[in-house]
Amino acid sequence: TFPFTFRKLAGCTLFITGASRGIGKAIALKAAKDGANIVIAAKTAEPHPTLPGTIYTAAEEIEAAGGKALPCIVNVREEQQIINAVEKAVKTFGGIDILVNNASAISLTGTLETATKKVNLMMDVNVRGTYLTSKACLPHLRKSKNPHILNLSPPMNLNPMWFKNHCAYTISKYGMSMCVLGMAEEFRGEVAVNALWPKTAIHTAAMDMLGGAGIEKQCRKTDILADAAYCILTKPKTFTGNFIIDEVLLREEGVKDFDVYAIAPGKRHLLKVRSAAKEEKKLSRSQQEGADAAKAKTESAAATPSGPVAETFRVIQGAVTEEYVRSTQGVFQFELSGDGGGTWYIDLKTKGGSAGFGKPPVTADVVMSMSSADFVKMFTGKLKPTLAFMTGRLRIKGNMALAIKLEKMLSQLNSKL
Repeated sequence: TFPFTFRKLAGCTLFITGASRGIGKAIALKAAKDGANIVIAAKTAEPHPTLPGTIYTAAEEIEAAGGKALPCIVNVREEQQIINAVEKAVKTFGGIDILVNNASAISLTGTLETATKKVNLMMDVNVRGTYLTSKACLPHLRKSKNPHILNLSPPMNLNPMWFKNHCAYTISKYGMSMCVLGMAEEFRGEVAVNALWPKTAIHTAAMDMLGGAGIEKQCRKTDILADAAYCILTKPKTFTGNFIIDEVLLREEGVKDFDVYAIAPGKRHLLKVRSAAKEEKKLSRSQQEGADAAKAKTESAAATPSGPVAETFRVIQGAVTEEYVRSTQGVFQFELSGDGGGTWYIDLKTKGGSAGFGKPPVTADVVMSMSSADFVKMFTGKLKPTLAFMTGRLRIKGNMALAIKLEKMLSQLNSKL
């Protein structure tokens, strides 16, 4: 299914946590086909009563696929076990080139239903385990030619809907994403640090336990994440600080047939992500330097955000008339910070006019920067644009006469909002 011709990871050493089954093992097998060395850092040494696979059965599969395997008993809650495995990996293979932080604990339960020991487990494995494993591997990664850290964690979207049903789990996974944010900047130019997350639910043993019988029909195979991970790990180390959604990246790499990844082709899949990180104003400017075009595309990944800003734009879109377009003849871009922020536009120049999320279809005549909260106030008549401008809450670049025209249109729109 994949347009690769030569073995890009031959001879590379990958340290993968939680590689005895599921997504971790799928990434390991994909790299093993290139002839990579895989350190299986996982805690299942004895067969589990309900979950398939141990570090030793995974090692056999990796060797059969063409790789070299080093099974290590590692519970990422135990720092000494991590350190021992890292030392053993370096002694066996001469170094570490790639770290995949895949080990995760999950409990999709509300605040009152989540037992304290479950909270501790998720914080210990997901946040602390990722942090300590990265810390132990970094001195060795810095010596590699093209080092990568890849965390299996989501883009950070601060919409409360991602927190309300399983607050502890979301906090712990966002902790892994914050490791990406911090370490990508801290080790820029030395080690690439990225996050990968599936667009849809992925079929693993954990998913069976969570979702019950029949859930797999709504899932994709682990292969999609293995292919996306391979893509990231074979990019140069300048590709860093990205929050990548598997399907978005693979489409850019030329994959067209996603049915090959489906457990039940043609079925609708459970979405795991609706808005691929409109990170707070696309993070800082420096974060964008050095990342290639894939980043910009990845960030605009899944669907449009929801919330008051999106609602306001829906109303504007519905209110745009030919008359407005004819009398205004201007394109307005809004750079909004805070919740539901990002780049939005109102096009009152092109035939029919339009409004929505993203860059306008043609170059903007006016660019307005403000907070999302002030934007909603302005469009609902609670904040006068002139006052916002005078007090510095609204910054305007471009054609001022057009900005004033927009203010006129606002006063007519307010009744609708």
